[in-house]
This record gives sequence, C-alpha cells and structure tokens, in this order.
Amino acid sequence: MKKEHPKCRPGEVRDAIVSALRASPRARSAKELAQAVSERIGGVPASSVRSYLRLNTPGMFVREIRGVYRLRDMQRTLPLPRAAAAAARRPPFTHGNAVLYCDDCFEWLERQEDNSLHAVVTDPPYGLHEYTPEQQAKLRNGHGGVWRIPPSFDGSKRSPLPRFTTLTSDQLEELREFFRLFGRALLPKLTPGANVVVASNPLLSHIVADGLSQSGLERRGELVRLVMTLRGGDRPKAAHEEFSQVSVMPRSMWEPWLIYRKPLEGRAQDNLRKWQTGGFRRPSPLRPFGDVIRSSPTRKEERLLAPHPSLKPQAFMRQLVHGVLPLGRGIVLDPFAGSGSTLAAAEAVGYRSIGIEKDPHYFEMASRAIPKLAALPARRADRLRLHK
Repeated sequence: MKKEHPKCRPGEVRDAIVSALRASPRARSAKELAQAVSERIGGVPASSVRSYLRLNTPGMFVREIRGVYRLRDMQRTLPLPRAAAAAARRPPFTHGNAVLYCDDCFEWLERQEDNSLHAVVTDPPYGLHEYTPEQQAKLRNGHGGVWRIPPSFDGSKRSPLPRFTTLTSDQLEELREFFRLFGRALLPKLTPGANVVVASNPLLSHIVADGLSQSGLERRGELVRLVMTLRGGDRPKAAHEEFSQVSVMPRSMWEPWLIYRKPLEGRAQDNLRKWQTGGFRRPSPLRPFGDVIRSSPTRKEERLLAPHPSLKPQAFMRQLVHGVLPLGRGIVLDPFAGSGSTLAAAEAVGYRSIGIEKDPHYFEMASRAIPKLAALPARRADRLRLHK
C-alpha cells in the first residue's frame, strides 16, 4: 500500500523552504531543506521539495553547487499580496471564445471555483528540466543546451527536441511528483466526468501516468497519435559504419496521449445530464470517438506562425479537442498553453477555451499565433474525419 501524504495548503511548501533558508547562516542542501520542511509542516515528500527548488531556480533560489541552495534576494522572495500579484501579471489575451493568461497554472487554479472546468487538453513542459530559464535561454540562443537540434533535411529546418534520455533518476522522480501535485490541484476544479488528455512520449508516459493516477484522477486509457518523428532509429554514435545494420532504439512512429477523467457522479447518463461531461463526442453518428488519430508532422506554414519546439498540428488538435466535450458545451483548459495550439483548435471547432502560460516569451508568441492558427482552413480529409 502506498503511503498517503498530507495535503498542503497552496504556498505552504514554499513558505517552509524560505523560512528554513532565512533561519540558516549558510546555504543548505536539498536533503537538509526536505528535512526542515517536514519538521515544519509534516511529511512532505523530499521529491516535492527538490522539485520546487529546481522549478524556482534561478528565480527565487541560487544553486551554489550541485544540490545546495540559498535565497537569491530576501525582498524578491517575499510573497506578493494578491492585489499586487494580480497587477504584476500581464493583461489576458482574448480572441473569440479563447482567453489566454500569463500566469502560473498552480496559482491560477487555486483562484478558480470548484467544478468549473469541463475538459483539459495539454502538452506539458517535458521533462521540466528542459523548460528551466537556463535551458530555455540556451535554446533561444541556438546552442541547444539539453535540447537536441536535429539537422536540416531538404532545406527544411526541424524543431529542437528534448533529450529525454538525459534525465537523471532524481529528475524522473521530480517529474512523477510534479504530475501528482498537478493532478491534485486540478481535480477539484473539474466537473465530474471531465476528460483530462495529456501528451506524453513512450519513454516517460509510465512516469506521468503514475503521478496522475496518484492524484485521484481516473485512468481511461491512451490515445495514439500516429506520426513519424525524428526520434530514434539512429546507428551507434561514432560507430555507425561498424554497426550499419543496427538502430540503437526504434524510430518513433507514434505519440501517446494519456486519458484521465474526474470520477463520475452516478451513472454516465446522470453525469451528462447534470454536468454535460462524462464521455467523448462522436465524430459522426455512425462512428465513435477512437483512440488512434492519424497525423502528419506539423506543417511549415504553422511552424512559421508559432515557432514553438513542441507545436502540434491543427489537423490533429482539432480532432482531439472536438472529442473532449461530449455534448460540445463547456470550457476546455490548457494549463501549459505554449504556442496556443489547443486554444486555436478550440476556437476553430467553436468551443470556449482558457490557456495558462507562465513564460512571457511563449505568452507573446501564443497571443500572435492563436488568431492565425484558428483561421487556417481545414483540409478536406480532416473535415471528412469530423463530419462523415
């Protein structure tokens, strides 16, 4: 039986870490801080403390050597009053039925009413380490950092890819804890029966799934995006001629999207009548929503509109988003909005949507891209998939 950890109020782990560092004349290791946090507020997993430290370095903390932290600036670490924090955030961007906020999704969720969101479709920031300010700066300067920069083919520049194989065991554990905490923050805000569809990849999906399952969300399977990617299939590095008939790992030809939901209230039909959630919308009366969607790589036209490293194509996103509201009514949330492709897809199929993006660079990118992506005409094959 897995040990249940007590639920912390929002900001409690942060306050305990800051308190421990303020009380210390020296920088402290992550292990020491985890022990100090537990002494202050009870049995908080050490991985939660390590995750918070990593996600808030260098913003709030300075890592002096590996695993040893101090406060960056006493004044900057003081939590802002709610009114001041709200004023510091950028004004939301709106387009049609879509609203995009520049905010931290955990803080935004805390302010929402319970049972107010009807579906979630999101492509989270894998594997967290890649999206730290340090690694994002390297990526945007063209150096890559822990991102893999694929070569150009036929004059086409490919998008960078995360190096998932470089994640340490500690980082993998932080990933699991991140999704457990995310699921717990999300759960009360969802209507019963609300679908939660989360993009993953074959190397990390089991870890993400474990975290989400521990949060109280109910697993409902996986959706397969059939697409040829550039990941895998390579011969051994520096020995490609000697082992010319070998692929170190399979060339990836699919992408898993994990499917979860908030548990139903009663039977499916009862839940649908009360909350308008509790299933998937059929593409047509004769065809059920399926768990395999054929997809092409993102077209160059879309990548020029939204140059995000993990942009998904509108042809795929529109089919997925169309399916997550069983009656076509409600609000679709993307808590890691990135380039805004989920919001653009929701706008294109006529749904209300909300996006949260913490990075101001991507917030500005999405604000420019959402109207243009939403306006792209659907290709004939995609229209047939939705309406035949």
